[in-house]
Amino acid sequence: MLKTLLFCCLSLSLFGAPKILVGIAGGTGSGKTTLAEKIHEAYPDCSILISQDSYYKDLAHLSFEERAKNNFDHPHSLDFALLRDHLIDLKNDRAVVQPVYSFKTHTREHETRVVEPAELILVEGILLFAAPEVKDLFDLKIFVDTDGETRLLRRIERDMNERARSFDSVKKQYLTTVKPMHDAFVEPSKKCADVIVPEGGFNQVALSLILAKLKEGLSQ
Repeated sequence: MLKTLLFCCLSLSLFGAPKILVGIAGGTGSGKTTLAEKIHEAYPDCSILISQDSYYKDLAHLSFEERAKNNFDHPHSLDFALLRDHLIDLKNDRAVVQPVYSFKTHTREHETRVVEPAELILVEGILLFAAPEVKDLFDLKIFVDTDGETRLLRRIERDMNERARSFDSVKKQYLTTVKPMHDAFVEPSKKCADVIVPEGGFNQVALSLILAKLKEGLSQ
């Protein structure tokens, strides 16, 4: 099924545009970032990787306590209008100035990042296909589907090791916002995907198929 879907969706008109824009979505801890990074690593000279997380809205005007209470798993927490503008610019061969977001302070850093356009534009994030502003921009939409228990364990490990969160805070956030928002927005957005990949970057068969078709498209 994966092979059939992949070959069909890529054969329609994916490679008619000068840039190939690929969206990779899925729940927290699903493996979407790993999949995106492996595709990027396969084409380091002609691809760029953009994270949805860079486009969280700046909460510097709030106290830290108020920032921490924000629902970061709702589409309204992200500046999808800016992401849309940036993706359109990149697809039209124009560089963009991307925000740099800090998960420790829930604010945007003063520094920014200049992103140059490339033939292959990879974008990863949990809510990409739930956001009307950007979901229709993608030439190929890949949804990474992983069971809830695995995703939760990965989330706990990441937040405690990389974002200085306590176990209690991770647990509370998961129960109050992460899981409800996954059920409300992320899981339903799966129906928008062209390809559904179980286990993300750890699915070597799916990765090989995706890389092979992208290689074919980039060579045309």
